[in-house]
Amino acid sequence: MSDELRNVKLGLAMVLLSLAFGVGMGISFGVNESAYKADIAVGIVTHPELHDQQSDDKIWRYAQRAHFHATGIGAFSLGLVMLIMFSGMSSFSMKLASFLVGMSGFYPLSWYTMYTLAPTMGRGPAHDHILTEIFTYLGVGGLLLGFLMIVGSIFFGLFKYR
Repeated sequence: MSDELRNVKLGLAMVLLSLAFGVGMGISFGVNESAYKADIAVGIVTHPELHDQQSDDKIWRYAQRAHFHATGIGAFSLGLVMLIMFSGMSSFSMKLASFLVGMSGFYPLSWYTMYTLAPTMGRGPAHDHILTEIFTYLGVGGLLLGFLMIVGSIFFGLFKYR
């Protein structure tokens, strides 16, 4: 295994897990989409005071967004990890940048968290739940910091071997 690949291995594994999550959700939609919708319906019937006419569709959309973001951000992040491999960053910087980019996989989990929590607590509280917030900040923050490291390395010569 090349040193470059060894240096991005953890970030690459995280990105591949995100892609697997997204693809797995897509497969499960195809196999049994009705199970997702039934879970949502049960939650809405059990807690009608928390929901309105749009809750069914909006909560189902949360599950779809988890799938879309996991595959889309996963593919984007895979490209970024490959850029890191060829950036000329130091070994430590490659490991850190790829890990940060790999953290982008937390963002789709925020949508999945909203999907799982909203039927029993309502859409607003699910959106503001601490897990949703943590996954959002970890995913977006990691991706942005990793991206900034890549830009800094490629365009400004930062994070290189000295």
